[in-house]
Amino acid sequence: MKAMLVNEKRDLVWSEVPDPQIKEDEVLVKIYAAALNRADLLQRAGQYPPPPGWPDRFGLEAAGVIKAVGKDVTEWTVGQEVCALLGSGGYAEYVAVPDKMLLPIPKGLSMQEAAALPEVFGAA
Repeated sequence: MKAMLVNEKRDLVWSEVPDPQIKEDEVLVKIYAAALNRADLLQRAGQYPPPPGWPDRFGLEAAGVIKAVGKDVTEWTVGQEVCALLGSGGYAEYVAVPDKMLLPIPKGLSMQEAAALPEVFGAA
């Protein structure tokens, strides 16, 4: 799959990376929109590394459609539209997300609007 990486000059580069593999408590989300916030800019500058266990990629918020669920996931199903707060990995085609970090997209919001929701909602 493709994901946004940063090279040694701090340029963003659309690159080929391995497909994410979900764990028992995760879902695989096909990303349709991603947000941009201050933490993303700090990550690009090398000042905000992803938390342990997250891929070395950008994107802390995204919205998309669930494509697969782990065996321990009970609240979500394939085909649901969701937005997610991420440790990283939102600037990609797919991301593996712990099920507890997902939110349903509120009625009336587009994928683009929903992608910017999780961080603000969590901070409020």
